[in-house]
Amino acid sequence: MRDVLFISSLAPRLSAEVTKHARAEERVRTISPRTAEAERLARIAQAEYLVLFPSALDEKSIRAGTRLRLIQLVSAGFDRIDVDLCRELDVPVANNGGTNAPDVAEHTLMFMLAFQRRFVDFDRFVKAGAWRGLDSAQTTSTLGGRTVGIIGLGKIGQRVAQLLAPFGVHILFHDAYPPPAAVSEALGAVRVDLDTLLTRSDIITIHVPLNDGTRHLINADTLARMKETALFINTCRGEVVDEEALAAALRARTIGGAALDVLVEEPPPPDHPLLGLDNVVFTPHTAGVTFDSFARRGEFVFANIRRVAAGGEPHARVN
Repeated sequence: MRDVLFISSLAPRLSAEVTKHARAEERVRTISPRTAEAERLARIAQAEYLVLFPSALDEKSIRAGTRLRLIQLVSAGFDRIDVDLCRELDVPVANNGGTNAPDVAEHTLMFMLAFQRRFVDFDRFVKAGAWRGLDSAQTTSTLGGRTVGIIGLGKIGQRVAQLLAPFGVHILFHDAYPPPAAVSEALGAVRVDLDTLLTRSDIITIHVPLNDGTRHLINADTLARMKETALFINTCRGEVVDEEALAAALRARTIGGAALDVLVEEPPPPDHPLLGLDNVVFTPHTAGVTFDSFARRGEFVFANIRRVAAGGEPHARVN
């Protein structure tokens, strides 16, 4: 019997979508992240496989897992777990292997279309009794023919490029660890340096993990190189953006707008500098969390557990 502990903050229906992929030989116990520390540490000490949502684990919890053979994340990000410590303790850590890529990519495309066609504004106008009709031609634009810059052409970035293909856009990408040339060529994506992407793109969307190299990658300097009409989209991590610099650029109208699914502090405080701006649209960190995504995540999670149980290496290992 494989002892699996699922530390989950999900609603029961979503947790069930993950755990339904367990087999008879996998004994799954589910606890809340808010479980008292002594009980949580005791449960971790008994587990061979630890499944996490959200992907956060403190040092004491990591060290308590003396039997652990795998820490499996249900989400993509791994910045709230000490992966170096896990490596020292010889415990592999794996993320969700891009199982939420279709959802994040669709959300990104939604942001693009909503911005180009001013969906949020027009919904508000109609509800307020302001039917503006043909006036929209002065402030809207077609997605086709635009240049889209993708920072990070991993699973999500590649899925964004696939969805964009029918729209007839020009795709540029920048990635410190690019996919094989055959992959980017099949997507019609042209690799460029970051400066070229920033200066030429009408829409810039970022899909990178959070690490020392990507923290504040979008800052006053990189924002200053964007077009005055550019849309910036962030669906990865809030910390990749210097939010004060982004707010300043948006207030000064040196970029056209921003569409943000993530922020450094979630939820943001009422006085957050981005909240009062009319050229920003938000969603509450929901890009990758559709109901359908959790079945895909669960299938990946338990397939990875079986790989390790059979003596193999987990897919999507991050340490």
